[in-house]
Amino acid sequence: MRILYSLLFFLIAFGVSSCGEKDSTLREQSFDEAWLFHRGDIAEGEKQSLDDSQWRQINLPHDWSIEDIPGTNSPFTADAATEVAGGFTVGGTGWYRKHFYIDAAEKGKCIAVSFDGIYMNADIWVNDRHVANHVYGYTAFELDITDYVRFGAENLIAVRVKNEGMNCRWYTGSGIYRHTFLKITNPLHFETWGTFVTTPVATADKAEVHVQSVLANTEKVTGKVILETRIVDKNNHTVARKEQLVTLDNKEKTEVGHALEVLAPQLWSIDNPYLYQVVNRLLQDDKVIDEEYISIGIRNIAFSAENGFQLNGKSMKLKGGCIHHDNGLLGAKAFDRAEERKIELLKAAGFNALRLSHNPPSIALLNACDRLGMLVIDEAFDMWRYGHYQYDYAQYFDKLWKEDLHSMVARDRNHPSVIMWSIGNEIKNKETAEIVDICRELTGFVKTLDTTRPVTAGVNSIVDATDDFLAPLDVCGYNYCLNRYESDAKRHPDRIIYASESYASQAYDYWKGVEDHSWVIGDFIWTAFDYIGEASIGWCGYPLDKRIFPWNHANCGDLNLSGERRPQSYLRETLWSDAPVSHIVVTPPVPSFPLNPDKADWSVWDFPDVVDHWNFPGYEGKKMTVSVYSNCEQVELFLNGESLGKQENTADKKNTLVWEVPYAHGILKAVSYNKGGEVGTATLESAGKVEKIRLSADRTEIVADGNDLSYITLELVDSKGIRNQLAEELVAFSIEGDATIEGVGNANPMSIESFVANSRKTWRGSNLLVVRSGKSSGRIIVTAKVKALPVASITITQKK
Repeated sequence: MRILYSLLFFLIAFGVSSCGEKDSTLREQSFDEAWLFHRGDIAEGEKQSLDDSQWRQINLPHDWSIEDIPGTNSPFTADAATEVAGGFTVGGTGWYRKHFYIDAAEKGKCIAVSFDGIYMNADIWVNDRHVANHVYGYTAFELDITDYVRFGAENLIAVRVKNEGMNCRWYTGSGIYRHTFLKITNPLHFETWGTFVTTPVATADKAEVHVQSVLANTEKVTGKVILETRIVDKNNHTVARKEQLVTLDNKEKTEVGHALEVLAPQLWSIDNPYLYQVVNRLLQDDKVIDEEYISIGIRNIAFSAENGFQLNGKSMKLKGGCIHHDNGLLGAKAFDRAEERKIELLKAAGFNALRLSHNPPSIALLNACDRLGMLVIDEAFDMWRYGHYQYDYAQYFDKLWKEDLHSMVARDRNHPSVIMWSIGNEIKNKETAEIVDICRELTGFVKTLDTTRPVTAGVNSIVDATDDFLAPLDVCGYNYCLNRYESDAKRHPDRIIYASESYASQAYDYWKGVEDHSWVIGDFIWTAFDYIGEASIGWCGYPLDKRIFPWNHANCGDLNLSGERRPQSYLRETLWSDAPVSHIVVTPPVPSFPLNPDKADWSVWDFPDVVDHWNFPGYEGKKMTVSVYSNCEQVELFLNGESLGKQENTADKKNTLVWEVPYAHGILKAVSYNKGGEVGTATLESAGKVEKIRLSADRTEIVADGNDLSYITLELVDSKGIRNQLAEELVAFSIEGDATIEGVGNANPMSIESFVANSRKTWRGSNLLVVRSGKSSGRIIVTAKVKALPVASITITQKK
C-alpha cells in the first residue's frame, strides 16, 4: 500500500501591488505597537472610561511569565501553581489595552483583527462591547470587528488573558505572545485561510498548479469581477498567469480557482528551499479590489512501508527532534528572528525535521522552516477528552476541538515545510472504543481540509491492543517503543512508523532502528532544544515535586537554552553525518548537579554526565574517564603529545570510545582514521586564567523596525582565547543607541536569576544577551563589564 501526497505549498504574506490602481491602505498591517499592559486582574478593565495612563506601554510579542514576579528579581518561585511542569513560573491574569484610529475613509470596508496566539483563555472587547472568547492558547484566530469600531474616531480594544492554575505539562508563557494584525478589506475579498494550492503534478519537468480560493462577499453584492492569478520566480519574472471572469450571485462565499502550469520548476527541498510567489488579485473596472501575495514551494511527498518517506521522489530518513514553542530566555515571545535563529541552529546541528510538540506553532516559525528547508510535523493537542491537570484543555476539548483543529490545518496547509498533521500526543485511554472513535473522527475531519498529507499522532505505551487506535492513522508515531518495530511490522506489513519521541541516552539504538528498517522513516529526539518546564527530567528524572526547586529547565535538549550544542548533539552527529566526526567529552569527578536518590528506573531522559572541557584543578594525576564520540573506524587519543592508545570503533561501542586518563593540564587530542589514513582530529585544551571578555554577535547588522534581534554571546577567555568553563562571574551590560535589552540568560538549569535585568552571571564561562532593535538608523554599542577584567564592547549597525 502506498500513500502519495503532492502539493504546491505557500505562506501568505500580503503587500501593496505596484500594478493597477489600488487604495493606499495596506490590506494587512502589524497591530503590535503601543499596547498598554496591567499585570493582575482589574475591575472593568475593558471600559473606555478606565484611566489607563499609568499602565505600562509595551510592544508585542509579550510574555509576562518570563518577567520578574512583582516585588522580586526573578520569574521563579517554589510556590508557583505551575510547579515542576511550568518550571516554577507564574501565570495569573493580565490585561492589555490598545487605543487605535480607523480613518473615516475606511467606512464601508471590513475591519478585522487577528491574533496568532494568546495564552490563554482570552476575552476581547472593542469599545466596551464583548467580541469573543478564545480559550486555546496555541491557535490563531481572527475577529471581524467592523460593527464594533467607530470610523473617523479613536477606538479601544481590550484583552483579558487568564492563565490560571496548572493547565499544561510545560512552560506556556502568558499573554499576547505572538504577532497581531489589523486587516482592512473591501466587502468582497479573499477569505482568510481560504486559499489552498495543490499540484496534481510536481516534477522537475513541470508542475500543474491548482489555486483554489474562497471569496468572502459580506454584502452579497452581485456582478462580475476578474480573478487574476500569477506565479513569479525570485527574479520577479512571471512563469504562469491566468485570469477568469467570476459572476457573483448573492452568496456570502464563492469558491473560485485556476489551474496553471509551471515549466521546469525549481522543486522545494531541504537543500534547495526555493520559494516562488503567487499573486492573487480581484479586479473590477480596472481597479484592484483585493490581492494577496503568497510565497510558494513546489514539491511532492510520499510515504510507504517499502520506500519510507520520499521528498520529490527520493527516499530520505527524518533526522528529527521535538521542540516546544518557547524561545529560551525570551520565554514564549515569538519574534520572527528568534524563531528563525532556532531553525538555523537546529539545521546546523544536523536536524532536517521537527515535531512541533505538542501544539500549533507561530506562523513565524513555519515561515522560517519554509525559507531554510526544515520539515515539520504540525501537532494539535497534548490531550483530548481526558487531561493531565484540572485546568487544562481537556475541559474544553469536546466543544472546541473542531474549531482549533480547523485553525491549525487551514492556516498551515500551504507551507511546504509541513509534511504531516499530528492530531495528538500520548492520548489517555487510547485502547477504549470511546477514544478510538475520537481518533477516527479527528482524522476524518483533517481530511476534509487537506488530503495531501498523512495524519499521525504520537502514541506511547503501545501494545497489541493499541491497533484499533492506530488504524485510522496514515503514519504511526511511536513514543519510546523501539522494541515494537519488528514485531508490529510482522503483524501489519503496511504500517509506516517513526519514533515520535526517543531518548538521547539511546540515540545509537534508535537511529539503527531507523537505518535498518524501511518502514521506520525517522527518529525524533526528546528534545532537540532545551526548554523551560518539566524541570530537571534530564537530570533528576521522575518522580518530581517541589523539592527539586530551583531547577526550572528540562535539561534534556541537544541544544541548551542559549542554543549551544550539548555533548549529546555531537554523539547524534556521528550517527547522522556522512563526513568523519569526532568529539571529546570528559566525565567530571564530581557530578555536575546534586543527584536524585529517588529517581525511577524507567525515567531515562537523562544523558551521561559529561563536559567538553579539560580543566580539573586539584585532580592532577587522578584518572578521568575520557570518551570520544566518533563515526570513524579507529581513534587514537593523545595527552600532551603522548599516545594513550588506538581503539577500534566496533559495533558494541556504539560510536563511544572510552579511555581512563590521569589528569594533567594541557591538551587532549583525538586523531581519527579510516582505512588506515588520518581523516580528522578533535582537541580539548585546558584554559588558563581568564584574561578578557569576548563578545560575538550572530548578526552585526539588524533592521530598525522595533522587532529585529541580535544575539550576543559573551565568553570569558584566557590569553589564548580559550573559554574557561569554570568561570562564573557577574556581567553588567549596557547599551548605547536606539535599542533595548530584550533578554539575558546563561543556560544554567538551576539559575533563578532575572531574564530581563541588565546583568547576569556566566555559567560554564558564558552567557547570552539579546538586543531588540529600535526604529532609527545608527550604531548600537553593547558594553560588558566584569570585575577585574578589561571592558569589552561590540557594535551593531541598525538600518531602516
